[in-house]
Amino acid sequence: MSKSPGHQQLPDHSIVERPLRKRMQVTVDGEVIADSSAVIQVEEDGSPTRYYFPRADVKMDRLERTTMTTQCPFKGTANYFSINASGRKLKDAVWTYEDPYDEHLRLKERVAFYEEKAPGLKIRPA
Repeated sequence: MSKSPGHQQLPDHSIVERPLRKRMQVTVDGEVIADSSAVIQVEEDGSPTRYYFPRADVKMDRLERTTMTTQCPFKGTANYFSINASGRKLKDAVWTYEDPYDEHLRLKERVAFYEEKAPGLKIRPA
């Protein structure tokens, strides 16, 4: 894509991406939605810790793309999905950066989950 405007304007803003060395799972009311040993943990100033799972390790058939998008000046445009699991829909509970800025290319083809906005959704070591 290109260099992020956020990093250019606020060079001291910290976003640290690091591969986890343990297996992680995402569940909704006990139903496994994602299970991976290739998760990237993201620590960003002012934000909760996030876990980005490779799409290959996510039950993408349980996700439904929505029209929601948001713009992060550091990572790029986020596209959203709802989760259909355990007989209910968790709207816009998942996001992805399909064309992230250069500084965050490792997040491409990965999805992250809003644990705090989706009742019943848990992210934890497997």
